[in-house]
Amino acid sequence: MQPQAFYRAVADDFSAVDGIIKKQLTSRVPLVSKIGDYITSAGGKRLRPLLVLLCGKALGREGDDLRLLAATIEFLHTATLLHDDVVDMSGMRRGRSTANAMWGNAPSVLVGDFLYSRSFEMMVELGSMPVMKILSQATRIIAEGEVLQLSKVRDASTTEETYMEVIRGKTAMLFEASTHSAAALCEATPEQAEAMRTFGDHLGVAFQLVDDLLDYKGDAETLGKNVGDDLAEGKPTLPLIYTMREGTPEQAALVRKAIQKGGIEDLESIREAVEASGSLDYTAQLARDYVARAIKCLEALPASEYRDALVELSEFAVARTH
Repeated sequence: MQPQAFYRAVADDFSAVDGIIKKQLTSRVPLVSKIGDYITSAGGKRLRPLLVLLCGKALGREGDDLRLLAATIEFLHTATLLHDDVVDMSGMRRGRSTANAMWGNAPSVLVGDFLYSRSFEMMVELGSMPVMKILSQATRIIAEGEVLQLSKVRDASTTEETYMEVIRGKTAMLFEASTHSAAALCEATPEQAEAMRTFGDHLGVAFQLVDDLLDYKGDAETLGKNVGDDLAEGKPTLPLIYTMREGTPEQAALVRKAIQKGGIEDLESIREAVEASGSLDYTAQLARDYVARAIKCLEALPASEYRDALVELSEFAVARTH
């Protein structure tokens, strides 16, 4: 499956969004522009602004407002990445050094603050109170999700229910905000707006499930990040939670110990336990279930190439290898 197909549907708009991002990164302080440009040019998928464009155009919206909203969402996402990398002490993202590894923690946090602030300036420029309400609530929920995840680090008693609450906050919420705010900007019907909100939530959950799955299936070169990072930080993700719940007593004890102490000394043993317990199959199936539910939501949209692209994008989210 070629991801180019769903980008192609909004190629001109996507280029315009890139232009807005570059323009809005301008600052009188050179280091702000330098770090901002470094992280936004890192070659990410930019799925969230893509969702804004595809949802908006599927609902019949054209023009600069939709592009500005897409850029706003990307600024919010980039700000969270800068802050996350500092919190997680990550040294690698998308196959290259993180901003905090290059410039230090303090500049990364402050430039993250700049991007948050700039995104709110862009929201004001849009002038849509419904959009501002959705995005301001989303930023709060994302922060709560990150704090909840932090509070569960090295906690081997974390349940699947709590894990789902974490990923709904820290990842799915911005997917949901992307699709929901696009619907709000388009003044969609209440039914369509709710369908788009739910679509974003389900797609975001599936995306994070696959991310957590790849932490035990991939390699650093393919993924562009450090494989085993979550384990090193003692984060109890679903493959680990399932192994502790459904694996043999020996597998459960191995995983529990690894979460409690952090580190990746036992990474290969953990990978084998996770594979043998069936947790990777369980996580993959759950991701497929969420994507199927997400695609069902798209029935609220009129038939178009943009709706088709959203279906393809959803299928790609679970088929990807990085």
